[in-house]
Amino acid sequence: MFREMVLTAVVSGLAAALVMTAVQSVWVTPLILQAETYEDAAEATTSPTHATAATEHHHDADAWKPQDGWPRMLFTFAATTLMGIGYAFLLIAVYTWWRHPTNTAYGLLYGLAGFLVFFAAPGLGLSPELPGTAAAALASRQYWWVGTAIATAAGLALLFMQSRWWLRAVGVALLIAPHLIAAPQPAVEGALAPAALQSQFVVATTVCSILFWLSLGWTSAWAYQKIFLAKAELSS
Repeated sequence: MFREMVLTAVVSGLAAALVMTAVQSVWVTPLILQAETYEDAAEATTSPTHATAATEHHHDADAWKPQDGWPRMLFTFAATTLMGIGYAFLLIAVYTWWRHPTNTAYGLLYGLAGFLVFFAAPGLGLSPELPGTAAAALASRQYWWVGTAIATAAGLALLFMQSRWWLRAVGVALLIAPHLIAAPQPAVEGALAPAALQSQFVVATTVCSILFWLSLGWTSAWAYQKIFLAKAELSS
């Protein structure tokens, strides 16, 4: 059964990665490239001793990055596939230990929950950022992001996976708690790219993420039924 679980996760992760990479290549990546032009222009006109906080935080001239075009797209697809497979394993664990998806529509609901846990809830405090945007220290942002994701996942589980009212109340409290603790913010706010470009980026990444999660939920439910449960029925 382990092989079927891995195959289910790989199929789901690949399908979701294809969707996300397609959207990123036509919408998200062009915005990132446009923001990088502002960052490069700022570095060309600013001496190293007077670099802005945003540039210092987000850009390292010696850091490796894939070339634009197909190399960047293939690298993005590979990274997104690994991410999709990892998240697919989480969904499969929920299917196995809590409730099997009776149809692919249930997979969409699980995918929506994943979007809320891993993007929407953390994004309320830490919105997606373009290159050249000032941000707080990476470690503090990571701690807040992980804590928010865990609290949101636990809150949704208590709210929808059992019927006791007091546990549901705890679930609601967990959903609210991370946002009562302010997300870490930079000492000095600022961005090299225009505000309109940042707004477009937030919209694009939000749409990209929800399409990724809905695709992952749908395909994981389908693959779970066709691969994992089919093997279990043959073995019984």
